[in-house]
Amino acid sequence: MALEGQDNSDMSESMRSIPEKKHTDIWQLFREAQQNILYLNKQRMMAMEELDNMKREKKVLLDRIKQLEIKKQLSTRKDKLSIRSELLLRLDSMVLTGMIGTGEASDLRKMIMDSKVTVADNFSDILHKRDAELLAELCQFSDKSKKKGLHIVHICTEMAPVISVGSLASYVTGLSRALQRKGHSVEVILPKYATLNLDEVQGLREIEAEFYSYFNGQLHVNRIWTGVVYGIGITFIQPIYYSSFFSLERVYGYSNDFERFTYFSRASLDYIVKSGKQPDVLHIHNWQTAIVGPLFWDVFVKQGLGSTRILLTCQDFDSQCLEQPDKLGLCGLDPSRLHRHDRLQDNTKTHLVNILKGGIVYSNKVVIMSSMHSKGLIIHSLSYGLESTLAVHKDKLLVAPCGFDNSTWNPSMDHFLPQSYSVDDMKGKAVCKIALQQHVGISENPSIITVGCIFSEVSDVDLENLKALVCIASRKGVQFIFMGMRKIEGINRALESFEEELKDDNVRFLNEYDEALSHLIFAGSDIILCQSFDDPVLQVPLKALRYGAAPVAATLIDNQFSRQITDYDFESTEFSQYINNTFGNVSLSRAIDEIKNNPSQWNRKIMEAMTKDFSWDAECCDKHVSAYTSILNL
Repeated sequence: MALEGQDNSDMSESMRSIPEKKHTDIWQLFREAQQNILYLNKQRMMAMEELDNMKREKKVLLDRIKQLEIKKQLSTRKDKLSIRSELLLRLDSMVLTGMIGTGEASDLRKMIMDSKVTVADNFSDILHKRDAELLAELCQFSDKSKKKGLHIVHICTEMAPVISVGSLASYVTGLSRALQRKGHSVEVILPKYATLNLDEVQGLREIEAEFYSYFNGQLHVNRIWTGVVYGIGITFIQPIYYSSFFSLERVYGYSNDFERFTYFSRASLDYIVKSGKQPDVLHIHNWQTAIVGPLFWDVFVKQGLGSTRILLTCQDFDSQCLEQPDKLGLCGLDPSRLHRHDRLQDNTKTHLVNILKGGIVYSNKVVIMSSMHSKGLIIHSLSYGLESTLAVHKDKLLVAPCGFDNSTWNPSMDHFLPQSYSVDDMKGKAVCKIALQQHVGISENPSIITVGCIFSEVSDVDLENLKALVCIASRKGVQFIFMGMRKIEGINRALESFEEELKDDNVRFLNEYDEALSHLIFAGSDIILCQSFDDPVLQVPLKALRYGAAPVAATLIDNQFSRQITDYDFESTEFSQYINNTFGNVSLSRAIDEIKNNPSQWNRKIMEAMTKDFSWDAECCDKHVSAYTSILNL
């Protein structure tokens, strides 16, 4: 019985252990199930992340493909324009060498410029053809279908990127490219400076012929060089006997500037006649080529240019060139005929002649480049002594705004940005802001208001305004990024002293200009401080609008209106009317408050601004085409 009792005890102990074992097994299975679920969730999350990465990579690839396609289209378009320009320049060479006459060359030029069938498709290997072979093929080119396009020749002293000093360079290039995109033919004539950036010129070649131009009572020999930039044919004139005129370190600022540019202006007209060109419009610029006006009407109009008209562009009126009247005789003009009040006599210093005034009087149309000022304001307040002349000729005055290159400055295809964006998809702008904050070493937060500032010059007044603006805004947690231009040392010194005085963690000063970083500043900023809304050199307000940053005047401190000269009459530009109505009275403090207190309304304002087209192709080009067309009907 003891043994039997012992067996029963063992059995009951064994029976008790069965539920415990089952309980342990269940928990073990539960834990394993939990681990499996966690593992599966982790695998699911990893799969989702991988899928998101694949989607992002796909979007990046698609964006990249789109950018490459756009670049390919632009490149193809540029190549065709380059071939057309090369053909026209080769015709000049044939005329100068006596291979063809001016009449035949004129017909061939019209065919090249007006043909509906792209001539470039038939002459893509032009560089490998000799003049005789090329001429034979041109003569056999049978398509005679026509389309209307203007032939414009710029006679100027700058063109980007070949030679750039001020706003004239980007204007000539930007307008010329826009005109060619709209079907017009454009050529540029420049002096052959020793400082030319010839690496930018395609197919640069010296024409194996020389032509003579009149100067200082004699005929002087010139060499001709030709090339293409952005599809625009360029002719460089190089004087032989006066070679020192353009072998200098600077473009402007010499005691003989009148002689230098008068020689070039006369030589350009001699070259046009010698090569048999018959352009619709000769487009001249500032005082440096304004002498073309009187030269054309007094000397050249009867030399096969009876249907050509003259348009003068003035970037401003503060540089006019006053000279002794007898110096007009250097280029073949009669001083006694021109030294009159209604012609070239200066309005104030009546014993001198005013070269810019002569250009105004002798041009069929005068375009004043100003984005913010109206015709009336320019005549009465910004004419620098030319008010009476401009008032007499006010009917031929036209105000046009500057543009900007919307293929280089475009956030949807900007290769300098870490992520592109557009008005339809603004996510990339926040990415750009973080990248900008990382680059300059300030707090990384897309919700912090960031203000960018890119200056070409800093005066004492500008500096005091900036100090006041920064002190007010930095208390609100706003970030500032300042960039000065490398070319002007005074700006860098001013900003350095500002930085030492300020010592604010929310402010960064970048004393050396960087092209890639400037794109990132526009893309990563909410606000761009502007020294002026009329900015033909840096074009800061135009770029700010394109990149979704509000252009705010650095001269506005709350209600203290140290205003720029602007006005609202009906002759103001579209840009002037828009900027005045939208941002003209917005101080930095007010802009910050609007962003914080009414973000949805502010975002609508910014997105509307991004849709505006203020490029060279828009209002600027349209106004010039209208001006060209109007003078051809005179």
